Amino acid sequence: MVVYGAVHVLIAWLALQVAFGGDAERTDSKGALTELAEKGAWLLWAVGIGLVFFSLWQLLLALVGYTYVTKQRKRISKRVGSAARAITSGGIAFGAFKYATSGSAGDQTQQQQELTAQVLSWPGGQWIVGAIAIGVIITAGVIVYKGVKKSFEKDLDMGRAPSWIEPVGRIGWIGKGVAYGVIGVLIGLAAVKADPEQSGGLDKALHTLAEQPYGMFLLSAVAIGIAAFGVYCFVAARALKG
Repeated sequence: MVVYGAVHVLIAWLALQVAFGGDAERTDSKGALTELAEKGAWLLWAVGIGLVFFSLWQLLLALVGYTYVTKQRKRISKRVGSAARAITSGGIAFGAFKYATSGSAGDQTQQQQELTAQVLSWPGGQWIVGAIAIGVIITAGVIVYKGVKKSFEKDLDMGRAPSWIEPVGRIGWIGKGVAYGVIGVLIGLAAVKADPEQSGGLDKALHTLAEQPYGMFLLSAVAIGIAAFGVYCFVAARALKG
């Protein structure tokens, strides 16, 4: 959980560099791995191993976790969320190991655009990509809602959490949800225009924010949110319920 949070803090730092005219080229997990690689390959191995354990833990939660949640629908929802985190963190871990052994983690945006292009070429491909976009936007809404309603506190033993986790957690979940929302919009544009180059992941989403009017402020706000989510992860590593 600490490693997962550290990756988010690194991404936020890279995003802030872009917001203030820095030279950071990537503002996603690949950019974070590049930043780590400059400090030494051992950091990539450490992050990769940490994320593998995090991924296995989330997979275990997806299968048998959240028994403290009494409502079955909510328990299933939380398990689906853990499964998604297991896949995401597993992918970042794979990128870390690949970077440590080959010196490159690949271009995530290009890979996503190639995948989008492949799906668009299928019969009804635009509808499929559109459905994925809707799913991502709904997920983003759920994440934002979790921050607004402070429902993340239900997953924490508040007796072991500091009092400041409430505002930090709210900012973190809302910021991360907004970033996901931009990703969903980009995928939606790819579906509407049948143009895979419109799609992209976190890196393109944050750069898109930077290109908007008052982009420096928009990107800075989201970056602060992502950093806050990373801090939330640090606290959750100690206070998260089983």
